Amino acid sequence: MKNRPAPEIAALSAPVATLDDLAKLANYSLMDTLNCDPQATADGADHAPRQVFSGHYVPVQPTPIKDPEYVAHSQIFFRELNFADSLAQSADFVRMFSGDLTHVPLPLRKVGWATGYALSIYGKEYYQQCPFRTGNGYGDGRALSVLEAVINGRRWEMQLKGGGRTPYCRGADGRAVLRSSVREFLAQEHMHALGVPTSRALSLYVSKTEQVQRPWYSQGSHAQDPDRLITEAVAITTRVAPSFIRVGQLELFGRRARKEEHPQALQELEQLVLHLIAREYAEVIDPQLNIGAKVLLLAGAFRSRLTALVANWIRVGYCQGNFNGDNCAAGGFTLDYGPFGFCEVFDPFYQPWTGGGEHFSFLNQPVAAERNFQMFCTALRPLLDPLEDADCLHQLDDICSGFAAVMQAQMQQMWAAKLGLGTFHPTLFSELETLMRQTPVDYSLFFRELSSLPDDIEPLKKSFYQGSLGDRQGLELRWSKWLKQWQTLVGVGTSDESTDQRRNREELSRQMKRVNPKYTLREWFLAPAYSQASACNYALVRELQAVMTQPYAEQSQAVEDSYHRRKPAELFNVGGLSHLSCSS
Repeated sequence: MKNRPAPEIAALSAPVATLDDLAKLANYSLMDTLNCDPQATADGADHAPRQVFSGHYVPVQPTPIKDPEYVAHSQIFFRELNFADSLAQSADFVRMFSGDLTHVPLPLRKVGWATGYALSIYGKEYYQQCPFRTGNGYGDGRALSVLEAVINGRRWEMQLKGGGRTPYCRGADGRAVLRSSVREFLAQEHMHALGVPTSRALSLYVSKTEQVQRPWYSQGSHAQDPDRLITEAVAITTRVAPSFIRVGQLELFGRRARKEEHPQALQELEQLVLHLIAREYAEVIDPQLNIGAKVLLLAGAFRSRLTALVANWIRVGYCQGNFNGDNCAAGGFTLDYGPFGFCEVFDPFYQPWTGGGEHFSFLNQPVAAERNFQMFCTALRPLLDPLEDADCLHQLDDICSGFAAVMQAQMQQMWAAKLGLGTFHPTLFSELETLMRQTPVDYSLFFRELSSLPDDIEPLKKSFYQGSLGDRQGLELRWSKWLKQWQTLVGVGTSDESTDQRRNREELSRQMKRVNPKYTLREWFLAPAYSQASACNYALVRELQAVMTQPYAEQSQAVEDSYHRRKPAELFNVGGLSHLSCSS
């Protein structure tokens, strides 16, 4: 899934202005080509927790939120889809994307679907969190896909987050609250604008009357875990992607095939893999190839996407927080914005989720990705016969073991680009990493200020936090020495530049500013937005949407003063602003 700036839509067809227009684009490939759970009900009245033993999906009727109200939609994505902006607030569209499919026009369907997947944490298979201790209860507990559509030649799947209970809900209520829905909606908008592959935000609706209780932090609390229950409005955000197939899904079917849990287990694994290829990798894998060749090409292509994705995360300061196999999209894009965060004070072990540990921390994400890739390859192995496909198995092992080298190359290329270098310079980078930790610095602010090619370290000090400078004079001397080394490597002087040198300087600055964003979506920006939204004031949500969809741009002075600054000292270690234990 490659994210690019929103293309201009050629005037080849009329805009999609009504739900009837959208219905004409429907094409339900997953439900029409894969296996339905044989124990499912045709009408989708399937909301109680139960084991799902086979089949690729369960038909489920969403549970609509009561009295839905419009909060926001993605104008950028609507333009890409050739949707009229008015569609987002039309009665039929609001009804459907707040969970009510009862009146949708044909050929739209009155049921959605949920899928199962396995759980692996850092490359280890888990069963005990499943209420049945079998793994057959893991899956989409509150995510329901309601539409596949082919739009402008591309297939998109539209999924409600918070659309009610499914057989995988494990006793939960199937709801998402406004707080987490605002976070996910804005994060998807922001990540796309940053150029990071991601699921896309479509729309966000909140109930004016339906509420649920969730654990959360008291204002100003420094507790690690929430210390009270609060009542919050329920909401539904619709996210969109070419598919929502996760590594965890492949793991589930790979485990079933490996253990021969039912007669169709191997066949269902192959069906799912071929469906993934058709949805996500059709441009690189010839459908005429045999299954062994397809598996190898799939593994290689996913490795390329996953390594590039994680390097992009680190480029912009993003930490997924909970990068399990079930939160890893097999299409190689960012999925499931739960306990995510953007690194502020540079810390290799930055982790926004109190339950995440160092294994899912900021600069350990490449290793976490490698563990997910290993589980991906393990899931594919049953498709290769040890006798007939021995060479393919060896090649698959080589692809898997080569992940670390590809990841390292991606990381070095990314660090070189952030520093404006043609090639990675390990000594320069090692000293920079040490200085950023010892000073400490604000990650995004530092690289943005560096992108202006300062003559001395004074502009860089805008990114310096003042809490633990230690030997200030000694650090400043080391910073000055580092800056001079960097200036020499990038080829910029500090005086008497020729016209060509000035032009080169300006071009280098532009290049670095295209890599190093000025604005990132910090949690202390989000908290006031969802707090005001809970009082039916959506102005700040929409302001953040406008600012964070232009993260590289030089915006107004008022925007810069509000959003291009260090985290205030009083907000450090505050629950919900510096860390969180849940994301419901």
